[in-house]
Amino acid sequence: MCGIAGLWRRGGASREELARAVETMTAALSHRGPDDCGVWSDSEVGIALGQRRLSIIDLSPAGHQPMCSSDGRFVITYNGECYNFADLRKALCVRGATFRGHSDTEVIIEGCMCWGVKETVSRLNGMFALAIWDTHEQRLHLARDRMGEKPLYWAVFDSLVLFGSELKALRAVGSWRPRLHRGAVAAFLRHNYVPGPFTIYDGVNKLPPGGFVSIDARSVEEGAYWKLEEAVTAGRNDPHTGSEEELTESLDALLQDSVARRMVSDVPLGAFLSGGYDSSTIVALMQKTGSQPVKTFTISFDDAAFDESSYAEAIARHLQTDHTTFPVSGAEALAVVPKLARMYDEPFADSSQIPTHIVSALTRQHVTVALSGDGGDELFSGYNRYRQAQNVWGPGTKLPPFARRTIAAAIRSIPMRCYDGLARTMPYARRISQVGYKAHRVAQILDVSSIDDVYYRLVSHHEEPAEFLLDPIETRSALWAENLRSLLPDPIDRMRYVDMLTYLPDDILTKVDRASMAVALEVRVPFLDHRVVEWVWRLPGALNARAPRAKHLLRRVLARYVPERLVERPKMGFGVPLAQWLRGPLREWADALLAERALEADGVFRTSMVRAMWTRFLSGENRNHYLIWNFLMFQDWHRNWGAGAVSGHATRAPSRPSQFSKTPSSS
Repeated sequence: MCGIAGLWRRGGASREELARAVETMTAALSHRGPDDCGVWSDSEVGIALGQRRLSIIDLSPAGHQPMCSSDGRFVITYNGECYNFADLRKALCVRGATFRGHSDTEVIIEGCMCWGVKETVSRLNGMFALAIWDTHEQRLHLARDRMGEKPLYWAVFDSLVLFGSELKALRAVGSWRPRLHRGAVAAFLRHNYVPGPFTIYDGVNKLPPGGFVSIDARSVEEGAYWKLEEAVTAGRNDPHTGSEEELTESLDALLQDSVARRMVSDVPLGAFLSGGYDSSTIVALMQKTGSQPVKTFTISFDDAAFDESSYAEAIARHLQTDHTTFPVSGAEALAVVPKLARMYDEPFADSSQIPTHIVSALTRQHVTVALSGDGGDELFSGYNRYRQAQNVWGPGTKLPPFARRTIAAAIRSIPMRCYDGLARTMPYARRISQVGYKAHRVAQILDVSSIDDVYYRLVSHHEEPAEFLLDPIETRSALWAENLRSLLPDPIDRMRYVDMLTYLPDDILTKVDRASMAVALEVRVPFLDHRVVEWVWRLPGALNARAPRAKHLLRRVLARYVPERLVERPKMGFGVPLAQWLRGPLREWADALLAERALEADGVFRTSMVRAMWTRFLSGENRNHYLIWNFLMFQDWHRNWGAGAVSGHATRAPSRPSQFSKTPSSS
């Protein structure tokens, strides 16, 4: 696992200039790769590639990057892991290839000699972001893994080409002026992340999952070597036909192989364990595959409403793992907040970033690689919003629209804190976190015209975020795709699909990557093996989207290893007491960021609207604390990074996504 960066001054540059620029870029990524660093350059062409290395496979100098192919044609800088590199190596040896070391990097670069760059990338099973320079064609190739586990940012400004694992690497090059993309700000307020392919800077792009870009001296060719849409279509055209038991056996075997491949490491390895279905399945399969007890890790909080450690410990005892629970105080969690803006060098406001970083930092004290259960919710219809949309909207359609609106208004008239207080008096409800927030989500579901609008509401922190901006524009993400209904007639499948395109890579995987790589911990995600993704999209709806319970087939796999009573509980998430913090220990910090003078100086938001929302929140209204966190994360990011002038290239968005509002519900 590494950090990569590079630049190409098309037209040439001195060796000293190139080395200085790329060394500055890679220095900004030193946290991602503390073990080694390297630079390769060609001053005549003006290109330089750099890397910071976290040594995982082949710890010897033979794994040093950037790496040249044996014939000298290709040069690679690579971040990630290729889990089928041993299979590819065998295939290359049959064709006469020889190898100096045993790194996966060398397999990839030698594969380019044999199969070509794009074909080689399409053969990789792994998580990766890479750049390959073809010295013969003088062409730069950029590629990213299929599900977006590893990040890659890139930009072309006239004769200057830049790329890097994080935006801070691009910011280290002083010969371009970052320009704030205001349409991306509105999208950030809606989602709590900036959806790809956009970034917070105009003209700087996230390479999409499965993306492939080729750049030469005159042109930029953007494309893909793999598309989720094509995988979904293929799955729908070739559905599984076996019995439920046969499919359970098939999924079990496939997940075992995925987990086993991700346990190959030359450094200590473990796993995150929350005690939920996803992480418990991964750990159970690791324990079955390995020869030693798996090292598992979780954190415990002093606030019982957010503490899952007892569930994780019960699973660990049953599976007999080598388990560690790290007690974390509220003060320790709060100490992470000042680090976030530098860690996430673009606005990012999923508050679970805090515990994710804490568990990563503590886990890194014991291992260098950790497996996680991320991706299970998107694959197996696990999010509460899928069931909420299905269970609340369906019965709600039997009521007249005015009745639904009346009930929704009545629910919203009671502050969230009142629901939370009532829940604390009820034995069963005490086990459920954020009762008030969930009640208000039910109101959101009732007060819409279609089940697709339900999803739109549930993934938006505000229905019209652009109204908070001085320049009210919003970029269009995959949420606005027009082919969703024809591609996926089932509304829950549509939600899962959009989540896989947006929420998964831009929130979940971004959160995990930055939180873990800030402490040089590599996190691997077995559920996102593309073979698993493609297999799941072949499932009939009765076993996934319309199954009698969330994660039905995955639960059947887990039941082979763990008694169901150990994992049956309401879904908690990985949260923090955000509202309490903002009114308590974070109040002074938040007041400073949302002060009238600070908002006016930044010149981004409508000061009066933001101030009014903050004042209402402090008066006791709990409803907007997640949206407030978005404003705070933007303000803190802006204070740390400063975005410069305003771009005028954002796309003005309609009030509602077209595919959600123009067609009737199919529920």
